Amino acid sequence: MSERIYAGPRRDSGEGRRGWVWTLPFIFAGLTVLGQILWVLAGPADRLILTIATVITFFLSTVSHALIHRGAGWTGVYLIITLGFGWGIEFLGTRTQFPFGDYIYASLLGPQLLGVPLVIPLAWSMMAYPCLLAVQRLVRTELAVALVGGFLLASWDLFLDPQMVGESYWTWRLVTYTLPGIPDIPLQNFLGWFLASFVLMLLLSFLPQTVARDGAPRFMLSWIFVSNVFANLVFFDRPGVALWGGACMGAVMIPFWYRIWSQPQW
Repeated sequence: MSERIYAGPRRDSGEGRRGWVWTLPFIFAGLTVLGQILWVLAGPADRLILTIATVITFFLSTVSHALIHRGAGWTGVYLIITLGFGWGIEFLGTRTQFPFGDYIYASLLGPQLLGVPLVIPLAWSMMAYPCLLAVQRLVRTELAVALVGGFLLASWDLFLDPQMVGESYWTWRLVTYTLPGIPDIPLQNFLGWFLASFVLMLLLSFLPQTVARDGAPRFMLSWIFVSNVFANLVFFDRPGVALWGGACMGAVMIPFWYRIWSQPQW
């Protein structure tokens, strides 16, 4: 018989908060899942609305969870880092072609700041949070968090970019080398994503690490992984995307699932 033991830190300042506020991350997570399911069934005009709406609800799930379980100070610094980095790296990318290649945003995604849709930094911020918490369960040092977390966050883009390019939300003006099974997106983009994600996770790794009830971000990260593999196989007819995204993201998600099963925090 095996005994599952968690030996890490066990306290954070937000765990005493309960009531309806405690359910907010789950409410926003549920709205995100519902919106993404409807997205698959919707037409192009409705898909655009649902794309923006689900980014906002996912972002609100992240922010509300961080506020409840990690406090206003931690959350404020997290938002400054992720929103600032998300906008800054996209501004750099659209101006210099580094690190993602020669790409341009359409005007479909709402208000822009210097050519970058404002919804894009929200997407960086919403996804970096569950990725950060997941890899902190797997590794300890800041460098390891940056490497594994950067890989996990960049793996998400293997799903994201084919879907968004398919909707013409952004396009590459020059495509040379590509991954087999993922056309229309240069290999440079995915390498650039890993570099950018590594830097972002390295910055976030210096935030104070606390243990909390991370059910909502854990659920969202698992949902993003499983739903994207399933949708690309069944609905989008992109087996190459499902294979690349499933293999790369799964390389972190499967050990993460085992860790939370074998070493529960509560």
